[in-house]
Amino acid sequence: MSSSLALALVPLFLTAPATPVITPTVITQTFEEPADADDPAIWVNPRNTERSVVLGTLKEGGLAAFDLNGRTIGVYPAPLPPTPDAKPGRFNNVDVLGDLAFVSDRGRDRIRVFQVDERGARDVTNPATKPVFSKTEPEVDDQHTVYGLAAGRVDGKDVVVTSRRNETSIALLQVVKGDRYDTRKVSTLDLPSTFTLPDGRNWTVCGEPGEGPQVEGMVIDERTSTLYAAQEDVGIWRIPLRSNGFGKPQLVDKVRTWGAPQKYNPETEECEADGPNPGFGGKWLEADAEGLAIADDVLLASSQGDSRFVAYRTSDMKPLQDFKIADVEHSDGADIVLGKLNLLVVHDGERPNGTGFAFIRF
Repeated sequence: MSSSLALALVPLFLTAPATPVITPTVITQTFEEPADADDPAIWVNPRNTERSVVLGTLKEGGLAAFDLNGRTIGVYPAPLPPTPDAKPGRFNNVDVLGDLAFVSDRGRDRIRVFQVDERGARDVTNPATKPVFSKTEPEVDDQHTVYGLAAGRVDGKDVVVTSRRNETSIALLQVVKGDRYDTRKVSTLDLPSTFTLPDGRNWTVCGEPGEGPQVEGMVIDERTSTLYAAQEDVGIWRIPLRSNGFGKPQLVDKVRTWGAPQKYNPETEECEADGPNPGFGGKWLEADAEGLAIADDVLLASSQGDSRFVAYRTSDMKPLQDFKIADVEHSDGADIVLGKLNLLVVHDGERPNGTGFAFIRF
């Protein structure tokens, strides 16, 4: 583990069991339907870190802003549907770059941009921004739209990477600055859905007919120009990143069920085991592989299926430590910052009456 992250987390792991459990410092309010918490991001106030802001997507509930005590300081609604029969806005993932927050609007297939300060966030999206993956508005309503998201600075340019719901595609966009902000798609990459197993057989990821194994959790390591992407039923990909395109993807860890025979049950609308697991998968991630966050040379990944988090050393993807966060279940997204503000924020996916976010100060 990196020296700074290790020193920061030592008090949390002292006298801990094999899988330590960390108690949140604070938790946010609980959000109930139609609001549904999903993914957080941290804006660090350059003038006063104690007045930093945490953002969290609420799907059809929009975007929320919190102070460091977990108090809600603003909620910014997702766009209304353009016509009565169209899908409304639905904010899925968020990431912060400088004083801008980028949000994947799954409902409308757009990237939304917000200006962030200590008072909260303000929408500065160009109203003429176009869908990322859909060619027409009726296609937007099919909802094979923007999903996961990561932002970063690569080759001196501000970029956003977003994935496509129910598909294996990811897209690279460059940020277009002005009085209002837009994003311009410059490259796409399709990850596989079929893999050759060690015994020579082909294995195709199980899914509902017409749906592929999607990516959601993503993070950009700006120091090495690398994208880490969690393909939910597959594992974690490491992908070299340029400002105008992707390098060759490498699957650096797999979920435990990778390679296991499964079949789709239309009655339960779930994939179910269809034979013994041959053991070709990884040892650390229980599908879905979800939220990713990076601190120095450590990558944190959400093992959503068993509500754990796993820390990897990025240089060789060696697992360093797994841990749980008390009362946090089925976490989708996470963000972490180190320095003057040492803060980990995670999505809390299962509360008695809804969902929310948990903060860990260290």
